[in-house]
Amino acid sequence: MDNIKIVEQLNQSRDQLYDMISKVIIGQKDVIDHLFIALLCKGHVLLEGVPGLAKTLLIKTLSDVLDLKFNRIQFTPDLMPSDITGTDIIEEDQSTSKRSFRFFKGPIFANVILADEINRTPPKTQAALLEAMQEHRVTTGGNTYELDQPFFVLATQNPIEQEGTYPLPEAQLDRFMFNILIDYPSKDEEIKIVKMLTTKERATLDKVISKDELQSYQELIKHVPVADNVIEYAVQLVSMTRPSDESSPQITRDWLDWGAGPRASTFLIMAAQAKCLLTGKSTPDIDDIKDIAKPVLRHRIITNFTAEADGISKEDVLDQLIAQIKI
Repeated sequence: MDNIKIVEQLNQSRDQLYDMISKVIIGQKDVIDHLFIALLCKGHVLLEGVPGLAKTLLIKTLSDVLDLKFNRIQFTPDLMPSDITGTDIIEEDQSTSKRSFRFFKGPIFANVILADEINRTPPKTQAALLEAMQEHRVTTGGNTYELDQPFFVLATQNPIEQEGTYPLPEAQLDRFMFNILIDYPSKDEEIKIVKMLTTKERATLDKVISKDELQSYQELIKHVPVADNVIEYAVQLVSMTRPSDESSPQITRDWLDWGAGPRASTFLIMAAQAKCLLTGKSTPDIDDIKDIAKPVLRHRIITNFTAEADGISKEDVLDQLIAQIKI
């Protein structure tokens, strides 16, 4: 199938995906857009929001409409790395009485992984998941096991209950393509949610994208051309977040301790490539970079005490940086 037909099929699949998800999830259009973009780019996503905003339901619904294997891992303080990756268990051959180790795969061996409340488990267990995210494989007992493809991790964390939690270090946060914030619904959306959840009727969801189709869409992203000025804009925006960079503005030096690395520039371009395909364009432009900048950058910059004292958030810094760039 040529690329033009795949693009047409992608946009048809996108519309079907949104229609299916909207049967269960009210609103959150931007969040669903970003999830689908990350899926096309083979990127992982960290979702943040207060309890009750349907983070888990959204991810479960997404997996239901994709023809992919789904596993949910509830992160708790006593969760061990082997509870995620799997473990070697001794088995005895009844005929020879010989004993040998057999590897039993953990829940990480699926296509879509929901890592629920990832900040509730100790760093050692977090690292086991994040290593699998990076390497797409698990090594145990001297043996390496490849993870199923496509492989997509959606982690959630609650931003308000910090007692007894283990915040992800910045180096590990960098492995997530997007950090998506889920906000409260509007009044009209909340009325629809209440009506939906207080009736007997439950929506029936159909599979709309097969594994082979998804992988063909993921390959298509690489063929989207990007103009040099768009790449230069993305790199300039990322470099402006670094206080040590000579070209960084005063607000960066005043309010940031640390900026984003080169991975952010790559993710900005990849996300823009996927976004332009979903909006019917042949190549991404600077507006695509602006639209996707916050979820790519907000977890890669660190504000300092001055910013906190001045009441300046990461969102404020990014807004001002985007406004200051001369195109």
